[in-house]
Amino acid sequence: MDVLLSIKPKYVKSIIEGDKRYEFRKTIFKNREINRIFIYSSSPVKKIVGAFEIGGILEDNPVDLWDTVKEFAGIDTRDFFAYFEGKSRAFAIEIQNLQEFNDPIDPYETMPGFVPPQSYCYMDGLPVAE
Repeated sequence: MDVLLSIKPKYVKSIIEGDKRYEFRKTIFKNREINRIFIYSSSPVKKIVGAFEIGGILEDNPVDLWDTVKEFAGIDTRDFFAYFEGKSRAFAIEIQNLQEFNDPIDPYETMPGFVPPQSYCYMDGLPVAE
């Protein structure tokens, strides 16, 4: 099973450049048997631009999670805490073995009825040339 995550282009850039080694989520997938996470770069890019493996998933309150990952967060303090405002739990997915696609996938062409996920969605069998 794979997961597709919607990520803002500025954070996708930070992931590709290696500054952002964690992807943050307010909720995490219930199925933890995930092979790969595909990166959907949201508007204006609107393409699947890469994939990575999960190094681990950290769960904590936002303050303690920030203290643990801030050096590799790829996001500033203000944006981090704005994202988790009012939340008692926060999740950080460690990005490992990142693969940037030479030819990003246009899901609107390859996946009939594609609707970008608000946060994430499960998927299987994305045609990707490795």
